[in-house]
Amino acid sequence: MPQITVDYSATLDDAFDRQGFALALHDEVVVTAAAKIGACKTQFRRTEDTVVGADTAGHAVVHVTLGLLAGRTEEVRAKLAGATLELLRTYVKPASGVELHASAEVRDLDPSYSKFEA
Repeated sequence: MPQITVDYSATLDDAFDRQGFALALHDEVVVTAAAKIGACKTQFRRTEDTVVGADTAGHAVVHVTLGLLAGRTEEVRAKLAGATLELLRTYVKPASGVELHASAEVRDLDPSYSKFEA
């Protein structure tokens, strides 16, 4: 915990500082949601095709899902989502003529969540 997944359009490969974003987001999760830095895990999933409305070109999408153990207030989750979007503004610089659609969701992990480390 937290489990962070970032889905992003392939057209952002050169425009998205993924490592910088992950490190900054981990720091933000520690400050905002009282997580431990060593528990923060981020995975990036590159998507080949992006369609927005009726357009198949000219758009890029980044969606960040943050899964936290239950117990954070709605205010904390909203603050973290907002901070995530601000970090995306810093770490994603799409090419001219590309419209960026960025979103973030902070949710509680299911009570069945369990893990191990080997």
